[in-house]
Amino acid sequence: MITKSNILITGGAGFIGSSLANELLPQNKITVIDNLSMGDFNNLHETSNLTKILGDVTDKNLLVKVLEENDFDYIFHLAAIASVADSVARPYETHQVNFDSTMTLLEILRQNKKSLKRFVFSSSAAVYGDEPTLPKQEEGTIRPLTPYAIDKFASEKMTMIYNNLYDVPTSATRFFNVYGPNQNPNSPYSGFISILVDRLRENTELTIFGDGEQSRDFVYIEDVIQALLLIATSEQSFGEVYNVGTGVKNSINDLTKFAQKFTNKELSIKFDDVRQGDIKDSVSDISKLKDIGYSPKFDLSNGMKKYLNYEFK
Repeated sequence: MITKSNILITGGAGFIGSSLANELLPQNKITVIDNLSMGDFNNLHETSNLTKILGDVTDKNLLVKVLEENDFDYIFHLAAIASVADSVARPYETHQVNFDSTMTLLEILRQNKKSLKRFVFSSSAAVYGDEPTLPKQEEGTIRPLTPYAIDKFASEKMTMIYNNLYDVPTSATRFFNVYGPNQNPNSPYSGFISILVDRLRENTELTIFGDGEQSRDFVYIEDVIQALLLIATSEQSFGEVYNVGTGVKNSINDLTKFAQKFTNKELSIKFDDVRQGDIKDSVSDISKLKDIGYSPKFDLSNGMKKYLNYEFK
């Protein structure tokens, strides 16, 4: 656990960022930078230990100012344009957020690390692409299919290089399919589960891209927070990248059936063409993360029950 620390969270008003910030408040001083393109400051618990900055991680002057004026113990770099489709449509613009901002932060830290204990970069399982080997291992084949995946992998590698060459203490995560409260279903970047829950609530048609038999490793937000805190504080994790998932795959169709049964609702479902850049199957090997103490508390059934109870209370 992290206590009595000064922490920066980029993208801290978004789904994962706000969940992390709320877990760390009020035992720590938290600074959040977010442009609110996906996030909402209302996701954050209001305390005197919280500083909210409306700004963009592509603004180098802002990043320099914030890092010069503060001595952060931990930095969680979660800000991203997390849409594969958007990166295909706008490769240069998304590159600025998904790679250039990482490079800017690392370079500022190289010049003045101050008291930094760890910089944690959030990457994605998208880096594995369509390489068929399952489960996905951190040292396995990387075959990125989109600008988003390329930027995430390049940022990962740069994060590791700054640890190994410049003594900036860094680690990285590869998130699989994260779900839980405060995901915005109206965002083009939203995960399938939050869209599914929204359609159940509104009794509107659900679109499934492909035949629904594609599988994913769905990981509940509380397990993601557990992983982030372990990675940030472990002595083993310097210069390392970790899969963050459950190690179990579930199909979109099975997930949809479970949610309908649990809520006693029946959805109208439309099957559409597979989207460019989407992969068929994905599941994580989490043995490396388990080596530093990770133990997922939620399988899909328990996680979905908690999420659905929250949403339909």
